[in-house]
Amino acid sequence: MTYCVGIMLDSGMVLASDSRTNAGVDQVATFSKMTVFERHRERVIVLLSSGNLAMTQAVVNALRHQAHLEGGHEHIMNTPSMFGAATLVGNALREVQQRDGPYLLQRNIEASANFILGGQIAGEQQRLFTIYTEGNFIEATTDTPYFQVGEIKYGKPIIDRVINAHTPLTEAAKCVLISFDSTMRSNISVGLPIDLLIYENDSLRVGIQRRIKEHDSYFDMIHSQWGEGLKKVFAELPPPHWQD
Repeated sequence: MTYCVGIMLDSGMVLASDSRTNAGVDQVATFSKMTVFERHRERVIVLLSSGNLAMTQAVVNALRHQAHLEGGHEHIMNTPSMFGAATLVGNALREVQQRDGPYLLQRNIEASANFILGGQIAGEQQRLFTIYTEGNFIEATTDTPYFQVGEIKYGKPIIDRVINAHTPLTEAAKCVLISFDSTMRSNISVGLPIDLLIYENDSLRVGIQRRIKEHDSYFDMIHSQWGEGLKKVFAELPPPHWQD
C-alpha cells in the first residue's frame, strides 16, 4: 500500500508521496512514487502513483518513451494542456491494463493503479487531477482542492479541518506532513522516505523538492509535538456529564 496527496491552492501546489512497497511482511522495499516532467519556464508536471508497482512503473516508462519518439505525435512534454496530460496518463494506463491485466488476473494478482497529476503548462492555469485505474479522471476545484490515493483514511481528517484554497503553501506542507505522520502511526504499509514537492503558481519551475528520510529534524519535531499536542488538548477537554 502507499499514500499520496496533492493539494492545489491559490498560491501553488503541494504534492507528496511515501516510498514503501510491500508484497508481504518479508518483501518490503523502497521505490519513489513521484515522477517530475519539467521544462523550465514552460511546464511542470508531477505524477504520483499508487497501486501495483509493475503497473505504475510501466505507465511512467510508457510516458517517457513516448516523449523520446520522433515525429509529430502528442506526448507529455508537448501536450498544450494539463487535461491533455491527464488523458495521456489515462491512455497509457489503459494500454498497460489491456496488455498485462489478463495475465495478472490468472494469478489472482491485483492489477489496479491510481495516479495524482498536478502542475502547470504555459498558457493555462495550474490544474490537479486524480486518475482512476480505469483510465478516467476528475479535476480538483476550489471546493475540493485536494486528492489522495492509497491509504487515505488516516491523513484525511487533518486535511479536511485545515486546508482550503487560501491556505499558504508552507502551512499546507506542514499539514501534509502531519497527515503522513498520522498515516504512518496507524498503518505500517506506509513509510519513509517521503518525497515532497512545492510548486509556486505561475512560476513554471519546481520550487522546493525534498526527500524526507529517517531522523529528519523537522519531521521528527512534527511527530513529537503533534502527538503531545493531541494528548494535551484531549486532557483539557471536560469529561461528559450525562448523569447531570
